[in-house]
Amino acid sequence: MTSRLFGTDGVRGHVNTYPMLPDVALRLGLAAGMYFRKGTRRHRVVIGKDTRLSGYIYEYALASGLCAAGMDVFLVGPLPTPAVAFLTRNMRADFGIVISASHNPYDDNGIKFFDGRGFKLADEVEDAIAAMALDPDQKWAYPPSDKVGRAFKVADAPGRYIVALKNSFPSTLTLEGLRVVIDCANGANYRVAPMALEELGAEVIALGVSPDGLNINAECGSLFPGLTADKVRESGADIGLALDGDADRLIVVDETGHVLDGDQIMAICAADMLRKKALPGNKLVATVMSNMALEVFMRDMGGELVRTKVGDRYVVEAMREHGAVLGGEQSGHLVFMEHNTTGDGLLAGLQLLRIMRETGKKLSELACQLRLFPQVLVNVKVENKRPFERLPGVTRAVQHAESILGDRGRVLLRYSGTEPLARVMVEGEDAATVRKLAGDIAAVVTEELR
Repeated sequence: MTSRLFGTDGVRGHVNTYPMLPDVALRLGLAAGMYFRKGTRRHRVVIGKDTRLSGYIYEYALASGLCAAGMDVFLVGPLPTPAVAFLTRNMRADFGIVISASHNPYDDNGIKFFDGRGFKLADEVEDAIAAMALDPDQKWAYPPSDKVGRAFKVADAPGRYIVALKNSFPSTLTLEGLRVVIDCANGANYRVAPMALEELGAEVIALGVSPDGLNINAECGSLFPGLTADKVRESGADIGLALDGDADRLIVVDETGHVLDGDQIMAICAADMLRKKALPGNKLVATVMSNMALEVFMRDMGGELVRTKVGDRYVVEAMREHGAVLGGEQSGHLVFMEHNTTGDGLLAGLQLLRIMRETGKKLSELACQLRLFPQVLVNVKVENKRPFERLPGVTRAVQHAESILGDRGRVLLRYSGTEPLARVMVEGEDAATVRKLAGDIAAVVTEELR
């Protein structure tokens, strides 16, 4: 068992191995139902999932616990994580649950929660639910037999989400004349994404839309954008969109077959919003892993990049704190707060398509606004993880590197959360300098953490 049941993206693990056991899922449903149940009114919860075979295990285990706690359960079936966040608000549910392990292979799965506003739960709420679920002596305040919950299947859930996506796209524009490759990773967006794009007028070439329960993320989607790039070049498409298994992240391919990451997508969208004076405080939120070039880009544009810890939940927290409407991660989690409360790959793709339509520019022209700095990441095996600031040699090496890089480069040191590794990342405008500085710092870290 881990010290904390919930990680940065819910509970996650290997199927039928702790914590992803059916009895744990049932108790999580029971605990969440008890936590959110207030008074005698009817309560409701939305449950969605991706296309993993194991989704059936957790869907019905959670529903059982929730119904026993007096919650009415609305099962929406395979739908993207952002769709569940939207539907939780749209259906005025008390909370929502997504069964997914995102970009992981099929033999993993996970459970994550949204509150009634569509935001991920605060740590203290997750911990309270986990404490109840894992306490073998927990005394449950079961409702009387005539007050237990019911379970319903929501047949029109995909249609509701498609309408919301289309409403994010200007009614004065269409995608007619554009050829779009969309790779759905055999995941949660295999039905909705092609349909939404087609309804907006695009010619759609769909990949990864034949899920069998075992092929989610298998050499397709955002982890394997080469598949999308090949299809874009082969078909002469205007853009390629590669989603992950739960469709909350996006990697993009321009018309030449060049792959764009989340930083480049954010730069395009931030520049558009800055020009329209639609970026409150001129602030963009990203994590410490975003390329230094994005920070310089925002500064040169008269804006500011606010950095957070790694994890889309921390991006959203910072966005809410700063009143920002755009944020994301290099990995492709992109949050457009005016339209949804969590990362939404298809929504992000539609924003790019909107900008292409409004400017009349090809995606490659828009992407050249941001030239990524060379970035070198060195992993150093360590026997212990002492704070870096307590290592004088490392401190001196970092200070030396920073004096050379100035304000157009940076050094980031962090420990892996799961492996005995120290990660040394250096960015700057000159590749040779960056490689040398990264190597020098890594050598000092190796020496001091033997």
